[in-house]
Amino acid sequence: MKLASRYDVETPIDRVFQELVNIDQWERAAMRRGADVTRTDRLTAPGPGMTWVSKFRYHGKDRTATLRIDRLDAPSRLDLAAMSAMADARIVIDLVELSVKRTRLQIQVEVKPKTLAAKFYVQSLKLARTRVERKFQSRVSHFVLELEDRIRRR
Repeated sequence: MKLASRYDVETPIDRVFQELVNIDQWERAAMRRGADVTRTDRLTAPGPGMTWVSKFRYHGKDRTATLRIDRLDAPSRLDLAAMSAMADARIVIDLVELSVKRTRLQIQVEVKPKTLAAKFYVQSLKLARTRVERKFQSRVSHFVLELEDRIRRR
C-alpha cells in the first residue's frame, strides 16, 4: 500500500532538513509515546546505516521494529526503511526549495506485508482508502505544523 502527501513549509530548506535529521529529538518523541528505543549503530553523525530497534505496543500486542536510514542527501532527501516481523515499510522524504524561505516537503510511504495476517490488515486499509488517506494527510499536516513551530522557536 502506498500513501503520499506534500506540504509547503514557510521555512528555508536547510532549516527543514536540520529538523528532519535531529536524531535526539526523534528518539525522545518515540519514548514520550511509550516506545523503548535503542540505537544499534556506532555512527557519530546522521547518515546511511544509522539504525534503531524500537519496542512498542500496537493493537494490544508488543511489537518490535528496526528503523534504518538508507539514504541521506543533504538538504534534499531522506530515505528510511522500517522492518518488523509483520511488514516492511519504506519512507521517502523529499525536500524541494521553492524560494529562499519556502520549502516543499513530500512524503511517500509504502508498506509491504510479510505475513498473512498483515496482508489481511493492509487489504482492509485499502478498502477504506479514502479514510486512511485523510488520516495520513492529517498526521502529515500536524507534523509539518509542529516542524514549523520548532523552527520558529529556535
